[in-house]
This record gives sequence, structure tokens and C-alpha cells, in this order.
Amino acid sequence: MEYKDTLLMPKTRFEMRGKLPTKEPNFQKRWKESEIYEKMLENREGCEAFVLHDGPPYANGDIHLGHALNKILKDVIVRNRYMAGYKVPYVPGWDTHGLPIETAIQKLGHNRKEMELSDFRKLCYDYALEQVDRQKKGFLSLGVVGDYDHPYITLTKDFEAHQIEIFASMAMDGLIYKGLKPVYWSPSSETALAEAEIEYKDIKSPTIFVKFAVKDGKGVLDSDTSFVIWTTTPWTIPANLGICLNKDYTYALVESEKGKLIVLEELVDALWEKFGLETKKKLATYKGSELEMITCQHPLYDRESLVILGDHVTADAGTGCVHTAPGFGADDFFIGQKYGLPAYCNVDEHGCMMEDAGDWLKGQYVDDANKTVTQRLDAMGALLKLEFITHSYPHDWRTKKPIIFRATTQWFASIDKIREKLLTEIANVDWIPKWGQQRMHNMIADRGDWCISRQRAWGVPIPIFYAEDDTPIMDEAVFAHVAELFREHGSNIWFEKEAKELLPQGYTHTGSPNGEFRKETDTMDVWFDSGSSHTGAMMERGLGYPADLYFEGSDQYRGWFNSSLIIGTAVHGHSPYKQVLSHGFVMDGKGVKMSKSQWNAVAPGEITKKYGADILRLWATSVDYQADCSMSDEILKQISEQYRKVRNTFRFMLANVNPEEDFTKEDLVDINELPELDKYILVLLNEVNEKAMKAYKEYRFADITNMLSNLMTNELSAYYMDYTKDILYIEKKDAPRRRQVQTVLWHAVNTLVRLWAPILVHTCEEVNDFFHTEAESIHLGSFAQALDVQGADTIKADMERMMAIRQDIFKALEEARAEKVIGKSLEAHVMINVSDEDRALIEKLCGNHFNQWLIVSKVSFSVDELKQYEVCQVEVEKCEGKVCPRCWNITDSHAEDGLCERCAEVLEQK
Repeated sequence: MEYKDTLLMPKTRFEMRGKLPTKEPNFQKRWKESEIYEKMLENREGCEAFVLHDGPPYANGDIHLGHALNKILKDVIVRNRYMAGYKVPYVPGWDTHGLPIETAIQKLGHNRKEMELSDFRKLCYDYALEQVDRQKKGFLSLGVVGDYDHPYITLTKDFEAHQIEIFASMAMDGLIYKGLKPVYWSPSSETALAEAEIEYKDIKSPTIFVKFAVKDGKGVLDSDTSFVIWTTTPWTIPANLGICLNKDYTYALVESEKGKLIVLEELVDALWEKFGLETKKKLATYKGSELEMITCQHPLYDRESLVILGDHVTADAGTGCVHTAPGFGADDFFIGQKYGLPAYCNVDEHGCMMEDAGDWLKGQYVDDANKTVTQRLDAMGALLKLEFITHSYPHDWRTKKPIIFRATTQWFASIDKIREKLLTEIANVDWIPKWGQQRMHNMIADRGDWCISRQRAWGVPIPIFYAEDDTPIMDEAVFAHVAELFREHGSNIWFEKEAKELLPQGYTHTGSPNGEFRKETDTMDVWFDSGSSHTGAMMERGLGYPADLYFEGSDQYRGWFNSSLIIGTAVHGHSPYKQVLSHGFVMDGKGVKMSKSQWNAVAPGEITKKYGADILRLWATSVDYQADCSMSDEILKQISEQYRKVRNTFRFMLANVNPEEDFTKEDLVDINELPELDKYILVLLNEVNEKAMKAYKEYRFADITNMLSNLMTNELSAYYMDYTKDILYIEKKDAPRRRQVQTVLWHAVNTLVRLWAPILVHTCEEVNDFFHTEAESIHLGSFAQALDVQGADTIKADMERMMAIRQDIFKALEEARAEKVIGKSLEAHVMINVSDEDRALIEKLCGNHFNQWLIVSKVSFSVDELKQYEVCQVEVEKCEGKVCPRCWNITDSHAEDGLCERCAEVLEQK
């Protein structure tokens, strides 16, 4: 007889190798065909809802790892909230207007300036929808669920109509206005930009110190005196209209070989050394307030520069005398308004100097103008010093080229009028991480009014008509009419029809006696599009307001979180979100941010084809996602090894509670009739179940993967499943002790497959196919209920002591193995000297099977002095007796065929 054929070896068709890239598309196809998302909603009809509102990714190009991290974690949230009993409607969205799509169309050979605008926009529309479909496939390959057949897209007619209604509401409340201000201007994109479209890079810039000679000293200064200004943008000198001082600072009048110069008193020594001046005779000092309204002669043009006062002047750089060009800076503009200085702008939309800068400068790009202006100043004797510095400078985040501040007439949304309300709402939101609250508070507290107009073709038009006298028309009926036109035809009608055709029939206005009107040509900032989604998508679909959660990358504090808060509060009176969660960026293995320009970006599709989506999902939930996180081949190999251990643990358990051949739910033993050794595993299972559900609620996903992996690898695989093999394989199929162990494994699978399900979506569905815990899909189930294990505290205390004893014995076994006393542990005879209390505990928990628990052949209790370890005395010797050919235990008593008594009895019963 082949004794190995009499063993109840594990049997399962659940494969050891995951083969995820092959299997996952089949699961995804099954979920789509069975309408798993729709069934999730049906199952929770009438339950409390949890709404995670999706921040729309921009529809351009394949998804990247940042997208994958975001969408995977959102999916984990949606799934775990469903399993916790909530109804979780999730509507994915896409942001589809703006420059990148315009640029893509032009790269395809279509010149925007040589075709009808409406035709160009139709190309953009079709291209955007192609990109949405492309990204949708990428997201679905990650195993996500949601209403992907009916996403919200910012270019759809209904969304655009809602956006017009939101604009109208803000306009009628006095929150929308047109004004001339310096804004972030991108010459490379030829448009104004929002703060969220700016990124900072270090550049090398010329910095110059220039003399402005006093023209009218107001009886305080003589005309042979000069104020010294400093700037890092020499091209703005032609637009200088003032010199700003701090009223409380002390300024020194100092004689030098370059004339009498005025600078901040505390900077005299450092500046004279910088300028290489030897003569330094202080003639007088003045408070800034004493020098107000003095005029200076502009060094390049026949006009004056006014000396003014401002609190923004600091002593940490420059000269304390700040060059002021109201057309090219926010501080300059606001202080210029106070003194009646115009926002003079002599740079066009391309970043080139205009005609009134002079023939010597006209047409030069600002970077080139830096050199020309500096040389001209030097020739005029006004240049004191030229040097170069490296500093952080704003760039267009799309073109990666420097931007400028430029005064233009734009449409703005007022922040000032609702700033205090916004700050109150920020304080009422739950921010995770907590620093998000302060970050958002500071952004709103410090930001100026929001420039919402863009000089772009592909966007939602600003729905403003102008009367013949150039009065912008703010009429509720007109806005409503435009919204209905967009709802019926889409926003392209704005570019297909004349102004009169877009106005309500028979519309008249006092500013248009001849009945003539024109329409605004600017489009809305795309952040106004996505910032309206709480209305155009969430409320439109009956999902309520506010959402329970917004979750995006940390860059969205100045982007979507910001614009949504402003619009939501302006229109609905309070924040559109109750809770905000953010994640960091994905870095490569060296800590460099992944990007195509760095050639270090790894496409999620490459990872899923090689490793599988579940590996990517395990990575996303194992990293500290709230900070920047890394991705590399080495990291993927580590994650794959973690997955392998989890999968193999599931496989072992499934193979030993195989419902097709061995164990079904009907074979379960009452858990309170189990031995304490078995109950201990159920106690640990309960604890992990409770902690994991709490961690899910608190978005602590790495804690979950650590807890579950540790339980499966350590307490289950390395401990419980290791010593119970002797029971599972050797005993009779329906032996009570075997059924007890199988009961523990059944509960372990049932609990763990549910806890892992939001993360390892494909693997857990595969487990469910073999385990049948849920009839159709594990994703239509709930988390497991806590098991009613009585006396849990006592069990834990008992097992803590037992584990301490076990640790000492295992250390002694390891020493014996190293000394060649034994090979494998079943060759060991363990002698142990313990206290009476410990011996009673061992007998209580293990009875006559202490050796089985230790995976040794024999244990003897001794009163002799043995080698002392931490909690007990232990010695190990080689066990005497014969090896049973069936169970491999060494015993003294054997049947005629060499079997131990236990194996002989099992075979006799069979």
C-alpha cells in the first residue's frame, strides 16, 4: 500500500500561480455583462448613501501612474463603503476643454486661425470624446467599478447648460465683473492663466540697479539726487510709473562718485560694496513718509515717476525703493490704483514690446528686451550694476515656458465678497491630512479675485453680450435663454450664430438704440468647468449636495478643491464637500517625479500586462499615498512577493476546506465548542476584521494590507496552518478534530476574502468562485460579522503565555539543529521544565497533543535542572523509536506494518 495515497492531501483547482494578466480581463468582462455595479446599487436601495464625487481627469492621452493611483484608491473606497452597508453611487467624470486639446488638433495639421472657429471646435469635440474612450478603457483595466457607461463629461450639452446657470447665478449676485488687472499671462499660450496652471522652476535672470533722478523734490530733495531701484525684469522698466517706499523705513541720502543716491539706510554698506563705490558720505536721513509724492524723471522716456508708499516694501532684498509698473504686477497694480497710476501695459499677447515702447524696443520679446533695456540704461548713465541671479520663476504648466504678469481686461469672479464665508466653510470641512485645512485657508486668505476668462477657442463661452455703448449685459432672462440654447444645441451655437440670433426674440436694451449687439469672444477658465461639477454632475443626477468626499492629488488644493469650493459656496451657500482627502505624486525608484519629459514614466498598462492589475492595486494600497510614493521594478517585485504569500495562504485554506470534495458550510462546528487553540485564531481574526474595517473608514489602506498580510503570513501560514497539517492530512476525513480545524479555516477564508475584496478585486472573485461564500460575486457581499467567541480576553492571555513557552522551545530546537543533534523537528524529543501553572495551562490547551502543537515527536515534562531560556527550561535530544511511514512521527508503539497506533486506527476505520 502506498501510504501517501491514504493521506487527505490538499485538493483545489485554485492555482498557485495567479496568471493575473490572463485571468483579469475575463473577470472584468463578467462584471460588465452581469452589470455588477448596477446590482451593487440595487442591493443597497434604501440604505444610507456615501457619495465620492470624482474629480475629472483631463481627457488627453493614455492614463499614467498618477491616474492609476487615484482611480484605484477611489475604487477601494467605493467598494469598502459598499461592503460596510452603504449605497455608493460613483459617477466618473472627464474634463475636456482647454489648450492641450487645441494643441493636439493643431499638431494633427489643422490651423485654428485658417478655419471657421465652429469647425475647429467640432474637431476638438470629437478628439476629446476619443480621449475619454481611450482613458475609460485604461481605468476599467484596473478593475474599477462605477457608472462608466454614463460618465459626466464637461463638453456635454447638459453640463454646459448648468455651467451657464452657475455663471448667471454668480453674475446676478454681483460676483462676476470685468476689469483691467495684471494677470498671469502665458505668451506661449497667448492667454491668461489661473494660479492652478502655474508651476515654478529655477531660471537665471538679469538683475539691475538703476538711478531715477529727482525732478521735483517737493522742497525735501534737490534735483541732483537719485532714487536707486532694483528689478529682476529689466523689460518692465519702460512701463515704470512709480517708486514705492515703506513709510516707516529710514532712507539715507548718501553722496558718492555716482552722485547723491537714496537707498534704505540699513543697506548702504552692502550696496556701496556691490556697486564698487568708494565715496560714501551720509548727508541726511528721511522716513519714507517724508518723501511721498516727490517726482522723478524716467531714465528712458520723457515722463515722470511718482514716489509713493506701500506696505509691501521690505528690506530683505534690493534697495528699499521698489520699481513700480502697475501694468505688470499685482502689488504694483493695487498701490497704483491708490495713487491714480494707470495699469500701463506696453507688451502684447505674444510677449513682445509694443510700439509705444519706442522704435528701439518695438517687437522685441521680453527676454530679448532685458538686454536692450539694460544697454540703453547704461548708455544713459542710469545703470549702477548688472548681475545675474538664479531664482524661482512662474511657468506655464502646459508649455513649460515662462509667463509674465500683464495687465489686460478680463472677466473676474470676486473672492473678496465671499472670502470670509469661504474661510468659515474651510474650517467646517474634515481635511485629511490635517495640514490640508491650513493650506486651503492660506490660499483663499491670500488669493486675489479669480480671473475666469481665457483667450481660447475650445471652451465654454462667457455668456455676455455687449450693447452698442459697450455695456456688458447682465440680464437673468438672457442668461436663462443662453442656457436653454446650450442645453438644446451645445455651446458651439455661440460660435455659429450672430449675437442677435442668440438673444431672446425681440430683445431690446437702452444701450443699443439701433438694436445692434456683439458677443464676448473669451471662453471660461477650465477650472470653472470642473469646479461646476457638483451641480452639473452630482446634483443633476440626484446625488445631493454636498458630497461626502472629494479625493484628488495634493496639487488640487489650488485646482479643483479650490474652484469647487469657490463656486459651490457662491452658488449654494456652503462647501460642496464634507471631507477632503489628498494623495501625493508618484516618483520613480530614485525619488524623481514620473513624467514623460523625464523619460521615467511607466504606463499602468505595461504593469498590468506584466504583473496584473491586482499587483498595481496592492502597490497603491501598500504605500503611504498621502505623501509622494515611489514605483520601480524592485518595488513591483516586492509587492509581487507579498501577493504570492497571500495567494498561497488562500490556496492552502481552500484546498483544505474544498466544498467540492470535503468541507461545506453544513460541516461547521459551533465555534464555542472549539479548543482554545482554535478559538485563538478566531479571536485574532475578529480583531483584524474590526481594525481593518475601521482603517477602511479612515482611509488607512497601508495599515489594512499590513494587518491582513501579517495575519496570513505569520499567525495562519507560519503558525496555525503549519502545525494543523498533522491533523488535516493524517486524521480521518470527518474526524471531529479535523472538522474543528476546518471550521477555523472556513471562517478565516470567509472573513479575509471580504476584507481583501476592495483591494484584490480579481483574486478575491477567483477565491469566491471556489469557496462560494457569495452566490454571484464577492463584490455583492458585505464584510463578515464578528464571530461570537466567548472568553476572548482569557484566551489571549493564555495564548500569550503559551507563545512565550513555544518561543523558548523553538529556540532550543534551532540550537539542536545547528549542533546536528536533530535534522527536522519531528526527530526531536523535547524535555521541558515548567512551573505547575504553566504545566496546567499546557494540559488545558493541548491535552496529550502538546508535541503536535510543537511539531515534534515527543515531549517530556521534567523536574530536573535543564537549560534556562526566557520563561522555561528546555533540552532537546534525538527521539528514540521508529518513524511512522504515514505520518512521519517517531513513536515507541507500532503495528505490525510499522504504522503508529494513530495511523493504524485511521486506516482501520477507513
